[in-house]
Amino acid sequence: MKLTQEQIKEIIPHRDPFLLIDEIVECEPGKSVVAIKNIREDDFWFKGHFPGHPVVPGVLMLEMLAQAGACAMLMLPENKGKLGFFGGVKDAKFRRQVIPGDVLRLEVEIVKTRGAVGFGKGLASVNGDRAVSAEISFALK
Repeated sequence: MKLTQEQIKEIIPHRDPFLLIDEIVECEPGKSVVAIKNIREDDFWFKGHFPGHPVVPGVLMLEMLAQAGACAMLMLPENKGKLGFFGGVKDAKFRRQVIPGDVLRLEVEIVKTRGAVGFGKGLASVNGDRAVSAEISFALK
């Protein structure tokens, strides 16, 4: 299942400048998702992070993974109209700088859910090179 950014807006409430995924290229609702973020020179964070050496902040890459994972969970019919909130981040590892011109591939596998709480494994990569990996948890409300 592929989704455009306009279709993503029908699932999660994020809007410019904080909708941080451009498209979903694969999704199995409630189980896994692969999304894409095209890193552009005019992305808002580059004005201050860092002038002369633009690098995507690690915390924003975690948010990108969370937004992708939220799409996977909120596509389930029983979760339609709910919001996904970050519950936690565990074992985050930052391995590569992500810069303008990169295409960031965001993969999230939902590994466990218990009621409104869920856990996922996230991986962000550029051309197959691991940029960020983390376990994320979330709550649906």
